[in-house]
Amino acid sequence: MCKHTVLIVILISLLNISKGCKPVKENNKFPNTNVYVKLKKTADKLQYEILKDSKSLQMVTFDNFLTSNDLQLTPKGTLQVTDGTNSIEFDLVLSTNSITHIRVIRNNVPTNTQPMDCVDLNISNLHWYGGPEDRYQYWPVERLTFDNYTYLTKEDHNAGLAERYWLNSKGTFFYVETETPLLITQNTKGHENQLCFSAKNSLPYNTRVNPRTFVYHIGIAENAKVAHMHAVKTLLGHPTGHPDERMVQYPIWSTWALYKTKINESIVRELASAITSNGFENSQLEIDDDWEDCYGALTFKKSKFPSMKSFAEELKEKGFRVTLWIHPFINKDCEPHYSEALSKGYLVLDHNKNPDTQWWNSKKGEAAYVDFTKTEAQNWFKQRLQRLQTEDAIDSFKFDAGETSWVPSDPVLAGDAALSPHQITEDYVRTVGSLGPMVEVRSGQGTQDMPIFVRMIDKDSEWGWNNGLLTLITTLLQMNMNGYPFVLPDMIGGNGYNNKPPNKELFIRWLQANVFMPSLQFSYVPWQYDNETIEISKKFTKLHADYTPQIMERFKLATRTGEPVNPPLWWVDPEDMVAQGIFDQFLLGDSIIAAPIVKEGETKRDIYLPKGTWRDGNSKELHTGPIWIMDYSAPLDTLPYFEKIN
Repeated sequence: MCKHTVLIVILISLLNISKGCKPVKENNKFPNTNVYVKLKKTADKLQYEILKDSKSLQMVTFDNFLTSNDLQLTPKGTLQVTDGTNSIEFDLVLSTNSITHIRVIRNNVPTNTQPMDCVDLNISNLHWYGGPEDRYQYWPVERLTFDNYTYLTKEDHNAGLAERYWLNSKGTFFYVETETPLLITQNTKGHENQLCFSAKNSLPYNTRVNPRTFVYHIGIAENAKVAHMHAVKTLLGHPTGHPDERMVQYPIWSTWALYKTKINESIVRELASAITSNGFENSQLEIDDDWEDCYGALTFKKSKFPSMKSFAEELKEKGFRVTLWIHPFINKDCEPHYSEALSKGYLVLDHNKNPDTQWWNSKKGEAAYVDFTKTEAQNWFKQRLQRLQTEDAIDSFKFDAGETSWVPSDPVLAGDAALSPHQITEDYVRTVGSLGPMVEVRSGQGTQDMPIFVRMIDKDSEWGWNNGLLTLITTLLQMNMNGYPFVLPDMIGGNGYNNKPPNKELFIRWLQANVFMPSLQFSYVPWQYDNETIEISKKFTKLHADYTPQIMERFKLATRTGEPVNPPLWWVDPEDMVAQGIFDQFLLGDSIIAAPIVKEGETKRDIYLPKGTWRDGNSKELHTGPIWIMDYSAPLDTLPYFEKIN
């Protein structure tokens, strides 16, 4: 027998042996693709690895799922593994040269279980972005710590936004679907250097939905920018319109930080006169807390505002638009409004038909939350606001709260029960956001499409990571990278809580940090300091106004493509490992770098410029990046910024 004949016989024999079952590799492969999922067993854990050809794309560890079974190809083209009771399914959503997108599915999460999947943060090599809005808003977000954190909008941690989206500097994103009763664990004992997603059918989620799903997406792209834009297109969404241009160009003036609840017609009139007499422009004048007869009445307290319509018209004659602070609560002592809402079924009840809850302007059990998951309640609330517009000449509103944590425990909400309590945040924002482009809110849940400003939750008059000036920049980046580009920064200088108003230096540096953000919002005023503060403030409010066309251009781009208005520095060059870690600089679009002073007492700073040619906005000197500019001089009247030269 010749050599060729022997070889043919051997090949035929091998082929016959393989006919009875598919090779394990084929069981790991999505049909007609080069994408694989591979199970890897360690001593006490099971991991899965996503591969494209022979390249490893991502590894995930099952924290409490073990099986000796292999992956199997299902008739519908997904890959599935089971432990005999529970199954995990992998669905290839998309595979192109630039993106691999996989959906990981558990359709039946049994009660009293908490499956958990963990990702290595790989802090020495990667940075992470996205995640929840947080009081200590570190950026990148791998420094944050969460321990079995229920992933909802809530008062705790200042989580006005809690989009279920994380992106790393390598170009991988994770997105957890809304129906999942999600908890996260990050950097805690036993999960050091890990971000873990888990699902548990327990409060504050609706425990009557059984079984629950645990579904998340993994997207792997060539870099973080490509990955993010794919997530925006397929998962996050983007605005369908943009906010009012005058709110961009000229400052909003609020009564809150300066006066708190000590407001009346005389005080508001004096504030308006001071704004104009000191030579400042305005987009609107905002009347904040304690204008109502009682909390939830939506009628003016006559002892403070005896004739609101004529007063509003007086302010308009002076060039002001007039807006009001609004909340979604009704206190029990606010009659007849509370009884009306209760009798008509417009308040959120728990499963014992109890509406009692608490917010910051009530005691425990002495308030209720309007149920925005009901169409009738939405219409009722809107009609009362529209009456303020027609009868009291109010132009628009600043809407506070909206987070899920204000509802009674174990609430009964309309709509898709699996979404509870997410649904109330979304329905609240959609209800009030329909009132026009001058609206501002402070919470969001899957509402990236709304053409309104989303305000940062109250900042403190501090400098650092303790909810201070530094977090103005990091919160801006966090919001943009969760798909909310129309960011309204909190009031210049912070809120002055605990009888600690901002000093002159903090006030001016805060204003400078705001210049290349979408809007300026004053409450503390320049003339409460000195003439130098007035002149510096005029300089930077004018600089902001001068760049309104660039801001609006970026607004319009956000409505077309979903690109952020104020992206992180690496947006210019996603491969730039230095830019990936910068937290005290930011971009306007992809052509302006702002590098404000954010440390107390400093008059110089180091500035990083990524690739490109950049013109210093102050000296007009040209620099070619990537480059560090060390010890850039920035006395109190100077904001370092750079424009890209095409």
